[in-house]
Amino acid sequence: MRLVFAGTPSAAVPTLRRLAAEHEIFAVVTRPDAPLGRKRVLTPSAVAAAAVELGLPVIKAARLDDEVTARISALEPELGVIVAYGGLVREPLLSTPDRGWINLHFSLLPRWRGAAPVQRALIAGDDRLGASVFQLVPELDAGDVFAMREADIPRDATADAALEALATFGADLTSDVVEGIDAGTLHAEPQTGEATLAPKLTLDDGALDWSQPASQVFARYRGVTPEPGAHTIVGGQRVKILAATIAADGDTASGDLAPGGLAPGEIVATKAALLIGTADAPLAVTRLQPAGKGAMNATDWWRGLRDTDGLRAGA
Repeated sequence: MRLVFAGTPSAAVPTLRRLAAEHEIFAVVTRPDAPLGRKRVLTPSAVAAAAVELGLPVIKAARLDDEVTARISALEPELGVIVAYGGLVREPLLSTPDRGWINLHFSLLPRWRGAAPVQRALIAGDDRLGASVFQLVPELDAGDVFAMREADIPRDATADAALEALATFGADLTSDVVEGIDAGTLHAEPQTGEATLAPKLTLDDGALDWSQPASQVFARYRGVTPEPGAHTIVGGQRVKILAATIAADGDTASGDLAPGGLAPGEIVATKAALLIGTADAPLAVTRLQPAGKGAMNATDWWRGLRDTDGLRAGA
């Protein structure tokens, strides 16, 4: 098929590569270069870099305006495919490809419509993760679904690891859908069930509440890692939690860590980690980043503090 592809982050790259190997992609639309790193160097998006590598023409646009619409219309595409572009597709662009646009979304629709479906699903403690490919419509992630499948994601995966797995999984799903649309054998069905929203995360979403059960604290840690980052306040300073798990009896991965006996926010150091109390079992924090410093082992940071008496997480 004659395709136009729109996407920006690395999660969209597997689908771009898969479709480029199977169909004709006449243009790749992505967000403009963005300043990255401490030196704020203008850097192409992951999709832009992949498109250049594949020899595909790139359209960089912050908005899908009349100019972009005209450029895409001139290509006479049969189908548009969008994966996490980061902007809305409105009319007349929505109807410009002969068969409209399809969207790969990393959730089991209608659950978690919005910008952060994987993160919100993890924070909520969802047992099921997956991806959907649907017909793009003006309403947010509300179009009829061509295909939806669950994915096997590890129970302790953080958002970045889960999204990486879903990106590869979703590329296969999107490829199957494009093939079915091309053959005329696949038809979309209306979404069923209760819709929930997945708005973009803010820094406040990363704050850990140690008064909650460990499962909820750990779920939030998973959902906000690596961005915007799980964090807590210790001694009036914000500390970013980079690696953690729920401590458990007999946990060979955490050696001498044992749950119980800690009040919410109470911190105890062991050889392997910092134990931080929750409403039940403590969290074992093995790596963190204090404000204004680099990442380090949690126990090294704790030993380096002048006075730890009375220090608690969340205060």
